[in-house]
Amino acid sequence: MGEKEQMTASIKTEGFAHSALPVQLINARVTYKNAPIHLLEKFTFKDADAAHRTFLEKTGLEECIIVQTCNRVEVFAAAKNADETKLLRQWAAAVGLSEKDMSGVEVSTGADAVLHLMKLASGLDSLVVGEDQILGQVRRAYEYSRSNQFAGSNLSMIFDRALKVGGKVRTATGINKGNVSVASIAVNLADEYFDDIKAKKVMLIGSGEAASLVAKVLKKRGVDFIVTSRTFERAKAFADTVAGSPLPFDTALGMFHEMDLIFVATTAPYYLVTYDRMENTIKNRKEPMMIFDLSNPRTVDEKVATIHGVKLINMDQIAELVEKNMRLRKKEVNSAEKIIQTEMRSVESMMKRMKAEPVIVSVFKSVDSIRERELRKALSMLGKETDAKEARIIEQLSYAIVEGILSTPMNYVRKEMEAGGMGNEELMKVVAKMFKYEDEKKRQ
Repeated sequence: MGEKEQMTASIKTEGFAHSALPVQLINARVTYKNAPIHLLEKFTFKDADAAHRTFLEKTGLEECIIVQTCNRVEVFAAAKNADETKLLRQWAAAVGLSEKDMSGVEVSTGADAVLHLMKLASGLDSLVVGEDQILGQVRRAYEYSRSNQFAGSNLSMIFDRALKVGGKVRTATGINKGNVSVASIAVNLADEYFDDIKAKKVMLIGSGEAASLVAKVLKKRGVDFIVTSRTFERAKAFADTVAGSPLPFDTALGMFHEMDLIFVATTAPYYLVTYDRMENTIKNRKEPMMIFDLSNPRTVDEKVATIHGVKLINMDQIAELVEKNMRLRKKEVNSAEKIIQTEMRSVESMMKRMKAEPVIVSVFKSVDSIRERELRKALSMLGKETDAKEARIIEQLSYAIVEGILSTPMNYVRKEMEAGGMGNEELMKVVAKMFKYEDEKKRQ
């Protein structure tokens, strides 16, 4: 940066301290709270890039960030004149729904939209309170939009704040402590029961959603396991898409005596693991074995629990642990909300302060144009007798005078707006009148 540019930046620092101009913030969302999963899918944008571009091109929005997960589809937007109707109409058109279908979409604006984002990033709006995954999902959505120029200074500001709050809530509270998923708790219990679960022979019976969740946890922990299903093709497809080594069902049943740990997660209407089978199995073993019945209805005979050397844990027992952990997390909600409230006060003050920026920026520009005009006159009057060094000193003096005169009253205007007093609107009118400020739209 040259010397003149540095001097120019000096005077304009006050005028552009908050580069984001006042805009309307809007959030439109469909979540698990008001739509089942099969309906949520209808609101999902299949092409996120095209959806962002279309919102910006056809609705008058200036910034846009789309957050999509299995439990929600949300659009965050900013514009000087955000139109909720246009946003919803374009959303409907993008996903092939009618405008009537959009009646269940929740909409928040201004500070309410910011508050929702902070709760979302903190895990307070999740199906599982305090879950960590949503923070990463919000961050990725933000980074995607920012890297593609869909998000500007306004949304960047509130998303930066929300992500920091989300991290702080998890660090300062226990809202994400304690497993609350059946699969995680089951694997944790097995890990506590055995000295080294990775060294044990593990079998998973089932190929549905519950089995998938267990498989993912086992895979994440680096545990090798056999997967079987009543249909070998399902077991093979499961292994290809999720994890595990597939094995035919009859073969797997004949290998029970080799297993240390068995997870049963099926929807079979009968007992897959019977008392007689397990009694015969345990006769051929010296080491204890552990069985988890994660099926609904149960597919392991409850009498198996009476067999010496077999540790049987069913869904009721795990559900108790899930509920206990959920209660502990919910106790931390108040602490999380206090952190969010503190940040919201800061954001709301900043949003009030930003209302003064169009007038303040206009004042600095107007006065700076007068400064330049008068500087040119003065240098012209001095003529050729003034060398370059003297001209720079005079120019620097002109910057200093203007900055010295304007900085105090303009900062006072900002602080008054931030304080939120009853006379703020009148104050802005007086300032605007004094400096002949006109709204940008009126000048166009």
